[in-house]
Amino acid sequence: MPTTPTGSPAGPGQQGTHLTHGAHPHVVPRHPRLDPLADRYAARTHGMKTSEIRALFSVVSRPEVVSLAGGMPAVTALPLDAVGSMIGDLVSGMGAQTLQYGSGQGDPRLRERICDVMALEGIRDASASEVVVTVGSQQALDLVTRVFVDPGDVILAEAPSYVGALGVFQSAQARVRHIAMDDDGLIPEALEQALVECRANGDRVKFLYTVPNFHNPAGVTLTETRREAVMAIAERHDLLIIEDNPYGLLGFDHEPMRALRARDSQRVIYLGSFSKTFSPGLRVGWVLAPLAVREKLVLATEAQVLCPPSLTQYAVARYLDTQPWREQIKLFSELYRERRDACLESLDAMMPAGTTWTRPDGGFYVWLKLPHGLDAKRMQPRAVNALVAYVPGIGFYADGSGREYMRLSYCYPEPDQIREGVRRLARVVEAELDLHSTFDAVDTGTFRAVGRRASGHDAETIVGPANSNAYEDGRA
Repeated sequence: MPTTPTGSPAGPGQQGTHLTHGAHPHVVPRHPRLDPLADRYAARTHGMKTSEIRALFSVVSRPEVVSLAGGMPAVTALPLDAVGSMIGDLVSGMGAQTLQYGSGQGDPRLRERICDVMALEGIRDASASEVVVTVGSQQALDLVTRVFVDPGDVILAEAPSYVGALGVFQSAQARVRHIAMDDDGLIPEALEQALVECRANGDRVKFLYTVPNFHNPAGVTLTETRREAVMAIAERHDLLIIEDNPYGLLGFDHEPMRALRARDSQRVIYLGSFSKTFSPGLRVGWVLAPLAVREKLVLATEAQVLCPPSLTQYAVARYLDTQPWREQIKLFSELYRERRDACLESLDAMMPAGTTWTRPDGGFYVWLKLPHGLDAKRMQPRAVNALVAYVPGIGFYADGSGREYMRLSYCYPEPDQIREGVRRLARVVEAELDLHSTFDAVDTGTFRAVGRRASGHDAETIVGPANSNAYEDGRA
């Protein structure tokens, strides 16, 4: 019979209870780990963390909160009855194809229609054979990074940059070097300086990642002059460019700008998506790449997911074949223009002096800079308490900077909700300024209310350090 000697449990490296089963003793840890597999994870998981956007999901789902945080498209503006009937017909009439495995590269008919979509941005030399369909453009970015990036490689990305891209680069153990932007987009001189410095340091730069149209999160668009300058720099330095363009067709004041990929078919890999122009729930995106790169991407897709989902591919292809999708994009653009106007007008009317923001002419986002000394991350709990949500800027930088910034999204709430959300936010900023002024150089973000235990009297509440439940004089 196995025996269990008496003794106390043991943790790693400590004596503890030994459970003897035959000739093989087993040590029971004194302090079992919360995650018993923690020491087995790959090194690339060590920096993984929840994004600033996903961390807000539980908050923004509350109906009383005005969310200026998530970039959710206004899918209720779609002809939902027609889309529903279309998908039902696909299953009932083509179930043998739509519910089956498909090609790792994606449905041929959809790839042809994707070429039609890209032609609207000047990409008229694309072939369906160069297109790889992906599970949203997020998977497209992940595949490109898997194919090109080794641990320690340098990726150049705008400052700020799309939070989902930074997560992919971090998982690949790449080093991100940010390139400065202004109201005209990425600054070419800053790009060239970074390339020169990286070369001098012996760093291996794999590519520039850029969102040139209606940038996420900055809302700005790379001007035509700068597009030419960036392409010239890429030519001089033999730089590969990853052009991520989910918003390019959603401009308010002009026709779509000519894509970087339209200027160079070998130096630019183009990422596209139907999430913003049709439906994010279908998760259909794509990569346009030279044939040699395409082969690597297909192999990576097959290793990762075997193939993109057939049903959603057929749904997008049927939508492009049978629905007035160009008119629908115009409808989306007008809707987002109205919401952008509501956001900018409210910011102009309500935000305190010292607050600045971008003025996007398309897309989903406004990038706001707080008055000097304020911290959007530390202010966030007070904003949520005031029933308004935003995304702190820190999530859009690989180096932890950007605390004075926040991203505001106007795509999802109705105009009246946007106005109310900005009103609530302005009051929070004003209160933060008052608090900051009161404490002068004191870091206002580190203080919160601390309650003293009542002893026959009402509890007293004062302001104390955020990481403490005690007064400075030691009272509990």
